[in-house]
Amino acid sequence: MRALVQRVTRARVTVGEEEVGAIGAGLLVLLGVADGDDDALAARLAEKTARLRVFPDELGRFDRCLLDTGGDALVVSQFTLIADTAKGNRPSFTRAAAPEEADRRYRLYAERLRELGVPHVATGRFGASMAVELVNDGPVTILLEG
Repeated sequence: MRALVQRVTRARVTVGEEEVGAIGAGLLVLLGVADGDDDALAARLAEKTARLRVFPDELGRFDRCLLDTGGDALVVSQFTLIADTAKGNRPSFTRAAAPEEADRRYRLYAERLRELGVPHVATGRFGASMAVELVNDGPVTILLEG
């Protein structure tokens, strides 16, 4: 499982003309689920995300997390994060989880963020072709792997 986490001042995801999720300041999470990932891993990665200290304190140091700031989270499923690019120029997605399992773990990840106390957790639409807009704050982008 991989989570590409971006600190944002705002982000939104649309399917066609329909806005399906939007947040203010917080974290945009692009989440890829691999074959063999389990529920415990999804929960651990959500906890790591919620507690990831990428927000500045009074001295400007990365010392505050999403839970400290009361920020939002927008979670977007992105199986392409599981791509294998070791051979050739065409990425292979054979390591990505089957859609049913990936969707379930994606939903579990978002629900765990809610349970941890993230005030607003928005999501994209699993399996849809989505447009993601964001204003990366910093920029700060971190790859979490589990």
